[in-house]
Amino acid sequence: MTAARLCLTALSSVLALIVTSCNLAIAQKAYDTGASDTEIKIGNTMPYSGPASAYGVIGKTEAAFFRMINAQGGVRGRKITFISYDDGYSPPKTVEQTRKLVESDEVLLLFNSLGTATNAAIRKYMNEEQVPQLFVASGASKWNDPKNFPWTMGWQPSYQDEARVYAKYIMKHKPDAKVAVLYQNDDFGKDYLKGLKEAFGDKAAMIVAEESYETSEPTIDNYIVKLKAAGADTFISIATPKFAAQAIKKAAEIAWTPLQIVANVSSSIGGVMQPAGFENAQGVLSATYLKDGADPQWDKDPGMKIFLAFLKKDYPEGNKLDGATSFGYAAAQTMIRVLEMCGDNLTRANVMKQAASLKDFAPDMLLPGITINTSATDFAPIKQLQLMRFKGERWELFGDIISANLSH
Repeated sequence: MTAARLCLTALSSVLALIVTSCNLAIAQKAYDTGASDTEIKIGNTMPYSGPASAYGVIGKTEAAFFRMINAQGGVRGRKITFISYDDGYSPPKTVEQTRKLVESDEVLLLFNSLGTATNAAIRKYMNEEQVPQLFVASGASKWNDPKNFPWTMGWQPSYQDEARVYAKYIMKHKPDAKVAVLYQNDDFGKDYLKGLKEAFGDKAAMIVAEESYETSEPTIDNYIVKLKAAGADTFISIATPKFAAQAIKKAAEIAWTPLQIVANVSSSIGGVMQPAGFENAQGVLSATYLKDGADPQWDKDPGMKIFLAFLKKDYPEGNKLDGATSFGYAAAQTMIRVLEMCGDNLTRANVMKQAASLKDFAPDMLLPGITINTSATDFAPIKQLQLMRFKGERWELFGDIISANLSH
């Protein structure tokens, strides 16, 4: 009887140990809506149609990147389900599609949705719902506000910091410049303009003309004519790709030859310079943080080789000349890094915690010397830029890597 009791006691102990081990194993895994042992659901909105449709390439590149990750076994065995909807660059449509992603599709997070006004329209909702609005595809400074919006984080350098880089360049190299500015009449354009004026400071009178346009307008030709008439010899174009290409082309047509600066978001060779005409784009300035697929200096670069191999095998329709392709690839790589850092704790809170813990991460397509860094109080992942000048059929980098925090 005693022996039997001993056996039962031993058996009970073993069973208790097994149950405890199972509970520990279960406890180590934590999921929120949109994540499981086999899947991670990621939502996105992108202007596949409408005035900013050139950016649709970003979403297509990201979809191809996630397909490649899935083919390699996923993230810790979990496959990515990437649900990307067209919002036509229209804030009301973005709100509608985002609600669908969160409430019907039940995604874990929103990743790299594009546009300043579009993302501004959903920021309050995302924070109230406590769903990550991660790596917003817009350089508005407002995405770096962890205190008030702890569920929203940007990715690319801020528009205001980029604008400061251009203003400083003009004041140093062309101190008597008469500056004309064309800007999109929304949060995107106004953010840039604010950065420019702050950087010019007491020399803000250097801006002799400003014109704003609506994205619903078919052409901005008449504004270019007005800016030339103002006697400007320096032209800053704060426009999305379609309008940036129009501006370069129209300036050439009316024989206006100012020093031209285009915003980084419209520096794509395939998306802007080629449509504008390479002959019309000579000498145009911009700034970047990404390697250019058209630049032979990167031919032997390990990161570029990986990127080109991805295009060849996983995204053959992708254009290496289109900066939006490099952008989508680097952003998706950053997203995967965060998911890997999450381990088996795929809660929304942990996704944000890990996104705010990136240290010296260098995606394949970032320029050497530029890395991604975040913290609980710093939601601006990329803070460095390098100036570049268009020559022939490609951009040529010049000067040093500029840290945005030094450009204030």
